Amino acid sequence: MKTVKNYLSSILLVFVLLIIWEIGARVVNMGFILPSPTDIIVKLWELKVVLFVEHLPATLGIILIGLLISVCFGVGLAVWMSLSETVERTFYPLIISSQTIPIIALAPIFVLWFGYSIWSKVMVTVLITFFPITVNTYDGLKRASKDYKDLLLTMGANRKDIFFKLQVPACSPYFFSGLKVAVTLSVIGAAIGEWIGSQAGLGYFSRRMMTQFDGAGVFAPIVLLSAVGIGLFLIVVIVEKNILKWRKFD
Repeated sequence: MKTVKNYLSSILLVFVLLIIWEIGARVVNMGFILPSPTDIIVKLWELKVVLFVEHLPATLGIILIGLLISVCFGVGLAVWMSLSETVERTFYPLIISSQTIPIIALAPIFVLWFGYSIWSKVMVTVLITFFPITVNTYDGLKRASKDYKDLLLTMGANRKDIFFKLQVPACSPYFFSGLKVAVTLSVIGAAIGEWIGSQAGLGYFSRRMMTQFDGAGVFAPIVLLSAVGIGLFLIVVIVEKNILKWRKFD
């Protein structure tokens, strides 16, 4: 109940915007360009079997595999950079440079390399989610208190003790902050990959509906993609609160 009150203003704003959208769509009366929210809901219901049984699992598979790869390699590289200045100087500029390349330009290249398999979409997802996880985790590892480190050293702690008892707890909030950004970006990455080249998935289905000038059909999978992103974000928040019980959450 307290959570609902905290976000009451946001809920009201969304409700007002939906009403304005509904009225505007009815006045324009061009459903193939601007469908109303009710038209989209009706279309979601009509396509529930196709979207939820055929295309949603394909998109979820891309998102989860991409996130798993990003977490494993991102955290591993962040730890490696925190332990070696040479590695940090070698890889950190490359990580930053990777984000200056437009994802939409690389997606067709991945299709050329991997074809229409799942891996072309996974690579797009990895490229877009790898950065926040790696950079945030690395920043967290480097921000471990030097005073605490000195204290542990005077108590006879070795490098392993300092890493697990100081650096890991210190970087955990940073890791989850990066993961919350990554899960929302993963939806975008999967949709871009499916839009460029795919035979299944919500992004693919939205593009197919566009060729049929079905406005509500274009928006229906987009709404579902948004719901997936919100759901993944909330899951990360719940996991974070359960793991970092020592941290104060508002």
